[in-house]
Amino acid sequence: MAALDLFGRRWTLRILWELRDQALGFRPLQQRCDGMSSSVLQQRLTELQETRLVERDTEDGYRLTPLGKEACHELRGLHRWSERWAAELDRARPDGSRSEP
Repeated sequence: MAALDLFGRRWTLRILWELRDQALGFRPLQQRCDGMSSSVLQQRLTELQETRLVERDTEDGYRLTPLGKEACHELRGLHRWSERWAAELDRARPDGSRSEP
C-alpha cells in the first residue's frame, strides 16, 4: 500500500518516467515535466530520495537508484497494458475517435 500511495502522488510517476533512461538536473527535469512548479518537483524528489528510488549525483543531477530502475521496469508492464487498453477502447467507440482513459 505504501508503494501505491507513493506512485499515486501527482507527478511521481512522471518523474520516474523521465529519469528512466538518463540522469537529469533539476531544470531539465522540470522542463520535461510540463509546467510542474519548482516547489512540487523539490517535494517529490525529496520523497523519492527518502524512499531510495532516486538519488542525487553532483555531476549529473538526479538519477534512479537500482530500486528505482526496478520499479520502472515493473511499470513498463503497466505501460504496455495501458496501450492495449487504449486500443480496445478505440475499437469499442462507434465513431472511431480516440477516448483517453
